[in-house]
Amino acid sequence: QLQLVESGGGLVQPGGSLRLSCAASEVGARAIAWFRQAPGKEREKISCAGISGDSTVNLDSAKGRFTISRDNAKNTVSLQMDALQPEDTAVYYCAAGNARACNRVGSWNYWGQGTQVTVSS
Repeated sequence: QLQLVESGGGLVQPGGSLRLSCAASEVGARAIAWFRQAPGKEREKISCAGISGDSTVNLDSAKGRFTISRDNAKNTVSLQMDALQPEDTAVYYCAAGNARACNRVGSWNYWGQGTQVTVSS
């Protein structure tokens, strides 16, 4: 069974940066995406990286600030987050989909346990 482990969360001041990593037991032929969920809010899809280099940024507020990258050789998918704001505070999750390309994923089958990101002065 595929296992995903997120790391890199923490407390950062507004305007700061964090780099989240998602380590997979095996990435294989699956698209990997980052999601987040703030208290009292629905889970949001942030960005996705397909196996062949395709990627999407699905969250408008992340465009220009968050960058997803994927290293298939190391079975990792990272999310570089810059210019963080208090509204970015959430638990961040990575998930593996049931397809190779982001635009072909019908369901997200595997999830990590999440990593907390808190943006506060």
